[in-house]
Amino acid sequence: MTNRMPAVPNLDALLRHFADLRDGVHGDAVTRADKEEHFHTAARLLDPYARQALGELNDELLLGQGVLDATGVQHADDGSLFHAWTLWWDEQSAADIPPVTLYAHYGRGFHHPHLRGATVSEWPLNVFDDAQAAAELPTLRAIAAADLHNLVFRADFRIVPATMAGASGVPAHQH
Repeated sequence: MTNRMPAVPNLDALLRHFADLRDGVHGDAVTRADKEEHFHTAARLLDPYARQALGELNDELLLGQGVLDATGVQHADDGSLFHAWTLWWDEQSAADIPPVTLYAHYGRGFHHPHLRGATVSEWPLNVFDDAQAAAELPTLRAIAAADLHNLVFRADFRIVPATMAGASGVPAHQH
């Protein structure tokens, strides 16, 4: 079994995710209560980065006119946990559409938490030179990783050879 770590950080996170599915854990947590504790920690750790991403969008594209809100970790009526970071602005509110949202959630029936946006499914492709193409690499990485995650969601973790080889950087969990 290999414990090779991917050279690309977002692929490392994806492989840890698949290893959790393989091993029936989330990090070192097995129980729902322990996984919820991990969710609280993850939301706290993500907070400055979610605020940075939304703040950058606000500064550059909304000309500083937006309002960033964060819910903190909350319990939904169905027993799931969530933490939402939202960016509101006058034109968005007047159009009666949702704000830009980064949403961490741990659904009641989920094995472990996930991230999503309010509407993400399409990304514009306006590339006219090599520098513009290179600038899309983080977006392309995020789309490819999200697509692989969704394919695992449709089937299971066994479709990813590195997960089955134990290449998550963490050996397969001993039961």
